[in-house]
Amino acid sequence: MKKREKELLHLPEPGERVLLHACCAPCSSAIVEYLVGKGIRPTIFYSNSNISPKAEYGRRLSECLRYAEHWGLEIVEDTYDHRDWLCISKGLEKEPERGRRCLECFRYRLTRAAEYASKNGFRYLATTLASSRWKDLSQVNEAGSWACSLFPGVTWWDRNWRKGGLQERRNELIREFGFYNQQFCGCEFSPRGEDQRTSKEEVE
Repeated sequence: MKKREKELLHLPEPGERVLLHACCAPCSSAIVEYLVGKGIRPTIFYSNSNISPKAEYGRRLSECLRYAEHWGLEIVEDTYDHRDWLCISKGLEKEPERGRRCLECFRYRLTRAAEYASKNGFRYLATTLASSRWKDLSQVNEAGSWACSLFPGVTWWDRNWRKGGLQERRNELIREFGFYNQQFCGCEFSPRGEDQRTSKEEVE
C-alpha cells in the first residue's frame, strides 16, 4: 500500500509514533501485540479518572504496567481526578451502559490523551476502548475524532480492534498472563459498579 493511501486510511507507518490510550491490560493485550508485530511501538497512556474506587484504579494500572514492561514499552500515567470526572457525568448517572454518560466519559479521557499526543509529538492516537464488546464502537470513534479535532496534527486511528482475530487472541492472552479481568467498566454508575461505590474520602 502506498504512503498516500495509508494517510487517507489513517494507517501509521512502521516506526511512527502512536499514543495508545489504555483502559486496562486485558483490552490492551492483543492490540499491543499486534502493533509491535507491525513495527509500531506505542506509548501507552493510562488516563482513567472514571474508575472508582482508587484501589480498583490502581489494580488495573498495575496490570498495565506489568504488560508494558513485558514489551519494553513506555507507559504514561495521567493525573487521576475522579472528582473532576464526576462533573462531566453529573445528571447522567442513571444513563444505561452505552448511553450519553459513556460518550461524555470517552470524550473526557480521549481529549486528555489527544492533548498529551499534541504536546509530545505523537501523530496518531488510538484507544483500547475500541476492543471492548461492552462499548459502543461508534461512540468511541465519535469521541476520538472529536478529541483529535481539537488538536491539529493528531490523527484519530479508528480501526475496529475486535476484528482480524484480535478478540480471540485477547482471550488467549488474558489466560496466558493471568490478567485481572474486571467485569465492569470502572465507574460507579455502570452495571456492577454500584458494588464498588466508595465513601467521599476514598475518591479524593
